[in-house]
Amino acid sequence: MALKQHLDDKVRFDQQVDNSLSYVLPFIEKTKTIGPGTTVLEVGTGEGGVLLPFINRGCFCVGVDLAPERIALANGFLAAEVAAGKVEFMCQNIYEDAFINRFKNFFDIIILKDVIEHVPEQEKFIPFLKTFLKPGLAAEVSTKEGGQIFFGFPPWYMPFGGHQQVCRTKWVSVLPYYHILPRFLYLGILKLAKEPDNIIKELLEIKDTQITIERFERIVKKSGLKVLNKQHYLINPIYKYKFGLKPRRQWAPLSWIPYFRDFVTTCVYYTVG
Repeated sequence: MALKQHLDDKVRFDQQVDNSLSYVLPFIEKTKTIGPGTTVLEVGTGEGGVLLPFINRGCFCVGVDLAPERIALANGFLAAEVAAGKVEFMCQNIYEDAFINRFKNFFDIIILKDVIEHVPEQEKFIPFLKTFLKPGLAAEVSTKEGGQIFFGFPPWYMPFGGHQQVCRTKWVSVLPYYHILPRFLYLGILKLAKEPDNIIKELLEIKDTQITIERFERIVKKSGLKVLNKQHYLINPIYKYKFGLKPRRQWAPLSWIPYFRDFVTTCVYYTVG
C-alpha cells in the first residue's frame, strides 16, 4: 500500500518544501551562514522542493537528478524561479566531465536528502563530492565560512531502512525489519507479495548499499572530512506526513551506543566539511 506522497507528485513536492523549511535548512544553518550569494547543489533533487526555502533566502541553487521525469516535474513546480535564473535543474550524472568542468569548486553547500542510501560505491562517492566545494573551504571546519555537505538518511537497520514502505501491497509495506533478511529470503517475500519489478529492483539496490551510521561515519573520516553537526531522530521528521507522528529526537545516550542505535533511530542528519 504505497503512501499518498509516493503516488501524488504535488503532495510529494509540498512535503519536501515543508520538511526543508522546518528541519533541513535550520539544521544546516547551525553551522553555515545561508543568504544571498550562497550557492547550493542538491544531488538527487527529485521534484526540487527541498531547494525552494534556500531559493527564498536568496541562494543560487542547482538540482541534479538521474530521472528525467522528476527533473521535468521540478522545472514545472518551480517554473517562475527557473525563469528568474534563481535555480537550474539538470538531468545529469555528476561524474560526467561536463558537470565537473562547470561546477568544480563552485558550491558552498551540497545537500543529499534521502539519497546516499541509493548511491553505489559510497566510499568513492562521498569524497568525490568535495570536488564541488569552493577552493580550500572543505578544510576550514572551525567557522561558518567553510563549504559543507548535508546528509539526511534512514540507517539501514532501522525498522523501514529498506524503504519497503514504497511497496504496493499493504502487508509488505508495513512489515518492519524484514529487509535485513538474507537477500534470497527478502526477494522471495517481495515476489510472494507480487510487487512490480521496478519496485523490487529499487529495494534490492538499497539493500546492496545498506548504509549504517557506523559505516557512514567511517567513510566520512576516511574521506578527510569532519562531522560538524549531527542529529539522530527516534521519529523521522518526514513521518509527520507519512504517519501523522510528531518528530522526536533520539534519546542522547542511545545516539552514542554503536550498532544498537541503528535499530532504533529512524533518521539521521549530518553536516560534514
